[in-house]
Order: sequence, then structure tokens, then C-alpha cells
Amino acid sequence: MPLSRMPSLLAGSAAVSLALGGCAGGTDRPQLPSASFVAMQEGPGEEYVIGPLDELTIFVWRNPELGAKVQVRPDGRITTPLITDMPAVGKTPKMLADDITLQLSQYIQDPLVSVMVNKFAGTFSQQIRIVGATEKPASLPYRANMTVLDAMIAVGGLSEYASGNRARLIRFDKASATQKEFGVRLGDLLKKGDSSANVMLMPGDVIIIPESLF
Repeated sequence: MPLSRMPSLLAGSAAVSLALGGCAGGTDRPQLPSASFVAMQEGPGEEYVIGPLDELTIFVWRNPELGAKVQVRPDGRITTPLITDMPAVGKTPKMLADDITLQLSQYIQDPLVSVMVNKFAGTFSQQIRIVGATEKPASLPYRANMTVLDAMIAVGGLSEYASGNRARLIRFDKASATQKEFGVRLGDLLKKGDSSANVMLMPGDVIIIPESLF
């Protein structure tokens, strides 16, 4: 190759690199791994924390008359046969089942209790919040295996002026007791159908969507 052509080729390569860099989402924030579409579970996960107004089914094996379908009251408590004003908010279903078991053991021998969450609102720390340039900003109850795509469908997608690829996800890291910030490519996910831009959510995540600057 003639040496005289080298500068122009290098300049062309640099221009292509800059162009590709500009299309990468406009952020140097770390990216989360893509979500898998397999084995998606419905409903709250095992570590779901019961919140006010959640609807529960309590089943007592061999003693169905002691079970009930109840709604958690605004004061965070429930009432079932033989149990009055049992605190429920802030507990996982298993924790609540253990507490009910302890109470019922005063009346029956070796009770076996299970608690199922039928309809859930979630405590504040269990919610997913989407704010900024979306059709309807909202707080959503976290569900097991919930993804960014699920959340965006729930809020009606991006607004007309949203800069989707500049969106960011704020997550509280319990291990370090600090907030971490990640880039999310909502534009690629919703407008181009790029499934690699879909990521798993965690309870308490906040998605912030800025408007386009032009």
C-alpha cells in the first residue's frame, strides 16, 4: 500500500470509531447483564416483603377452618380465626407463616401453615419507580424476574421527547450500603427491539429517563 494513502485511511478509521462511539448510548456508566427470557416466574419471589393492602391466603393443613383470605390492613396487621392483630407488614410469607404457626400451636398440635400472596402492592423498598420522560411515571410493585421491559410496558413506554439510551438505573447495594448507577439502553430496547438491552430489575430500583437535548 502506498504510504501516501496511510493518513487518509487512518483518518477514516478514526471517524468511524467516533461515529460508533456516539451511537453507543451516550453514557460511560456501567451496563447490567442482559436478562434471560427463560424460566420467568410469576408473582412475588421468596424474599418478597409483605406490604399494606396486600391480599393473602392463609392455609392451615388439616384445619381449613383456621385459614382465611385476608387483606393486610393499613396499620400493617391481619386478623384470622384464633389470631387477632397479627403484624404482617415487613415480613416475608414464610416469616408470617412461622409466626402464625407459633400462635396456633397454643390451640392445636403441630400446625402446618402456609401463606400465599394473591395481590400485592409491596412496601416502599419493594417497589420499582420510573420517572422522567415516560408516558405515565409510576411506582410498581416488584415481581420475581421483573425486567426493564416489563416496567416500561406498565408505564406506557417512552414519551415523544425521551432520550431512551441516556436513561439510568439507580440501585441500592446492601453489601456496601451505597447507591450504584447503571446505564440502560431503553431506546434500543423499545424502538429497535434489541433484547440485549433488557435487564433484570431488583426491588427498590429507580429508572430515570431524561429528555432529549434537541
